[in-house]
Amino acid sequence: MPALTIKNIPDSLYQQLKTAAELHRRSINSEVIVCLEKTLAATKITPADRLIRIEQLRSSIKTNSITPEDIDEAINSGRP
Repeated sequence: MPALTIKNIPDSLYQQLKTAAELHRRSINSEVIVCLEKTLAATKITPADRLIRIEQLRSSIKTNSITPEDIDEAINSGRP
């Protein structure tokens, strides 16, 4: 099985990884493998399921909640 060496891991990231490994009762190596599998594994979703998710999202958004004035204010905020 191939091996991988990762260098220069930021301390805060290593600590998060170590904490997650302890929480899940895994070694740090196993936790890294699980994280990589979750991130890299393709999630297959059917077009019908995607449309259902889109409709759910649309129904949760309040119409006319952002006005053109709100957009102008956001664009111009922080500008001299």
